[in-house]
Amino acid sequence: MATFDELVAEGAAVPVDGWDFSWFEGRATEQRPSWGYARLIAARMADVQSVLDVQTGGGEVLNTVTQLPPRTAVTEGWPPSLAVARRLLEPRGVEVVEAGNLDPLPFADGSFELVVSRHPTEIRWDEIARVLAPGGTYLSQQVGSGSMHEVSEAFLGPFEMDRSRDPDLAAEEAEAAGVELVTLKPESLRAEFFDIGAVVHFLRKVVWIVPGFTVDGYLPQLRALHERIESEGPFVAHTQRFLIEVRKP
Repeated sequence: MATFDELVAEGAAVPVDGWDFSWFEGRATEQRPSWGYARLIAARMADVQSVLDVQTGGGEVLNTVTQLPPRTAVTEGWPPSLAVARRLLEPRGVEVVEAGNLDPLPFADGSFELVVSRHPTEIRWDEIARVLAPGGTYLSQQVGSGSMHEVSEAFLGPFEMDRSRDPDLAAEEAEAAGVELVTLKPESLRAEFFDIGAVVHFLRKVVWIVPGFTVDGYLPQLRALHERIESEGPFVAHTQRFLIEVRKP
């Protein structure tokens, strides 16, 4: 059985480019939302001629769609993920555009019948509304307030959850931008970490769970959590997800 030092070193060495979570297989699990986001967007894309994927990450989710619309574009602002997206998607004819989370979307008004986004970190609802064609749809799976709060508290201690990612607040902001709410569905989902190496890799990859995380900076908390996993079994946390769909009149 690997030691604490070996597990931590392994988790610290794994590349974190892109948004691929396949390394966690056998080391961590996360319950999936009931709506099946990848299948859902694939079905919607079959009925449109133009789609924009905002904050695509490395494009891994979009790349699972077998038949892309004739015009498919994506935006991404983080250079390592942008490089992955270009490598995956440009050979498929996808327009890959660099744009920060809060930058204006570099497309003309009414450009897309469908806009999708999985786990956007920040949202310009005014820009979403602008680039949607009349009658067009924005469909997004988002991270809700308090997601992985148990992990954050294991390293930072008890603190009050940020409510800025509340599903109802997202709906209010969308409607204020002039689009109509179609669907709002929140779910709380179980996640398990089987070893401390998986926790280290997760915190390096999902950087907002423990801002400024480094192994050296949080070595006592890592050791305490390792001992807890060794004695009690998998460390259980919960992700918060919600599906939001809006329509431009």
